[in-house]
Amino acid sequence: NQLRHDQESGSEEQSISGNGTLGANLGAWRLRADWQASYDHRDDDENTSTLHDQSWSRYYAYRALPTLGAKLTLGESYLQSDVFDSFNYIGASVISDDQMLPPKLRGYAPEIVGIARSNAKVKVSWQGRVLYETQVPAGPFRIQDLNQSVSGTLHVTVEEQNGQTQEFDVNTASVPFLTRPGMVRYKLALGRPQDWDHHPITGTFASAEASWGVTNGWSLYGGAIGESNYQAVALGSGKDLGVVGAVAVDITHSIAHMPQDDGFDGETLQGNSYRISYSRDFDEIDSRLTFAGYRFSEKNFMSMSDYLDAKTYHHLNAGHEKERYTVTYNQNFREQGMSAYFSYSRSTFWDSPDQSNYNLSLSWYFDLGSIKNLSASLNGYRSEYNGDKDDGVYISLSVPWGNDSISYNGTFNGSQHRNQLGYSGHSQNGDNWQLHVGQDEQGAQADGYYSHQGALTDIDLSADYEEGSYRSLGMSLRGGMTLTTQGGALHRGSLAGSTRLLVDTDGIADVPVSGNGSPTSTNIFGKAVIADVGSYSRSLARIDLNKLPEKAEATKSVVQITLTEGAIGYRHFDVVSGEKMMAVFRLADGDFPPFGAEVKNERQQQLGLVADDGNAWLAGVKAGETLKVFWDGAAQCEASLPPTFTPELLANALLLPCKMLEGQPTTAPQKSSPLPAQPLIQEHTQTDGQPAAPVATTTQTPPIPLADNHAVNRKDME
Repeated sequence: NQLRHDQESGSEEQSISGNGTLGANLGAWRLRADWQASYDHRDDDENTSTLHDQSWSRYYAYRALPTLGAKLTLGESYLQSDVFDSFNYIGASVISDDQMLPPKLRGYAPEIVGIARSNAKVKVSWQGRVLYETQVPAGPFRIQDLNQSVSGTLHVTVEEQNGQTQEFDVNTASVPFLTRPGMVRYKLALGRPQDWDHHPITGTFASAEASWGVTNGWSLYGGAIGESNYQAVALGSGKDLGVVGAVAVDITHSIAHMPQDDGFDGETLQGNSYRISYSRDFDEIDSRLTFAGYRFSEKNFMSMSDYLDAKTYHHLNAGHEKERYTVTYNQNFREQGMSAYFSYSRSTFWDSPDQSNYNLSLSWYFDLGSIKNLSASLNGYRSEYNGDKDDGVYISLSVPWGNDSISYNGTFNGSQHRNQLGYSGHSQNGDNWQLHVGQDEQGAQADGYYSHQGALTDIDLSADYEEGSYRSLGMSLRGGMTLTTQGGALHRGSLAGSTRLLVDTDGIADVPVSGNGSPTSTNIFGKAVIADVGSYSRSLARIDLNKLPEKAEATKSVVQITLTEGAIGYRHFDVVSGEKMMAVFRLADGDFPPFGAEVKNERQQQLGLVADDGNAWLAGVKAGETLKVFWDGAAQCEASLPPTFTPELLANALLLPCKMLEGQPTTAPQKSSPLPAQPLIQEHTQTDGQPAAPVATTTQTPPIPLADNHAVNRKDME
């Protein structure tokens, strides 16, 4: 949400936008629906205008096919391909699932780098549909958590709070990973291409591609795609050249028939497109070079996406691509405390202006006398889009101030400039803030930015003021809600519709739990959702024992689980809440329970263990409840606690007569054969349920069992 007041015209603007995924899990099936919505309102002295839009981007369902190492998708989807560009279609696909592979063999997702001249909203869209949206503070930004399912060209829009907009394209070309010797990876799709209003564009199409590991380090790959008036075939080879790096080369040939009834002259267009990709890690100098695709396309070459655009708009679109290349380079200078990053992408066209975008980033961490951990950075960018050029430089110097920092930032963009002094800090509970005051070509300027990673949502707040020009406020919320038959909870944002874990702490609130990322806390019902759980890999969830509520104790603080993509797992932590006290258990004959006997409450939770002479330290006891003492594998006697606890009672050992249960012997076992002792607080790992069939992988390591979610009593739900 953003509010903006233009001081020159007196106009008021309000914009609200959102996107997300609604889903449900039925057994192994994942049902999903993606949506996006926007609202824009402008009010000035002359007129008032309101624009709003809400739409469902796609409806689809998918499930894992573990025995095939693949993923089946039905419904509306994007063509996932390493060879051909993406487009929207309705149908079915079966794809070798990269997530079932070891991490080093998994796919590539693009990285987006830029500079925001003020607090800004960054939108990443593909063919007009928003895929990713986030709020960023002024300065350099880097987006690395994009989904890897879309290939082709992504359009990036940076909407500054001062009303200005930056636009540039990012190509998602990558170096295809090599396939292990003797293995075949494949992608199959069948359906009908459609537009964003869910209307079909052409008849049925089919697509197939595969990569075959011929030898160790050499792979052949290729594919074909077509419908009645369009066909394309591709063939390529990837080679691991050892110390030289990895390279891939391929050629694609297309034939497109342009029928007269679609507004064309009946011609047939044929052409080739050539691509080469290269990547190398230079471990000896701690750097990586990725020449992620040079592509040259002949004038009459058409991708399937180009062909569908021509069918939709009944003419050949301007902007027919000729060349496209992308280069990235990372370099670390660890001894000098420096790092460098460079990216460059360029597209040329047969009939329209060239487009290009580059970013250069240099960072330096150093000490100056007694002042430690200073940092300086230099960032530059240039973009050419639709004939317009945009150049900018951002420099910064940061000096530590306790746990916070004081900084100077300078932004220079053509005739525009901004010099700022800033103060930034963070807290251990996930809060970050920045405050800046400065001067630009308009006059005095100030801005602030605050972000909070909470248990229920991620919040970003921003404010900007520029003398004589504008003032604005912005807010961004990212979160989700997960409901299951075992309960549910609100939680912070994650990849929409992704894998997550519901944890249960027996109704005890404010228990800190965490997975791979920042911790969260259980709600008033003792439930929490951990949203940073991986798929097809073992994930741990743990309780932070140092931050438990005052009267809570955890007898099991670590659990583990392995889930398929999109699953909602369930794990239970044994947590008790109540008073802590010393008690002495005595039987009717004056004897006492054996050493190591377990003391449990009415919910069968262990509260303590019996030590010498019936002494036991109990945690999580509640007034008025009945405790049972277990030995020889069964409950043997029970004791009732007083209806109320007084400070004096809790400060001293409480004598608890333990009445033998019916059918049990009236005396305790002989002291000569005590039960084995166990620690009161201990950590466990747990995998509930019968493991399903192992995942097909391409390594020689043992297979990872998947959590089978078909039986609720196995405590795993998808």
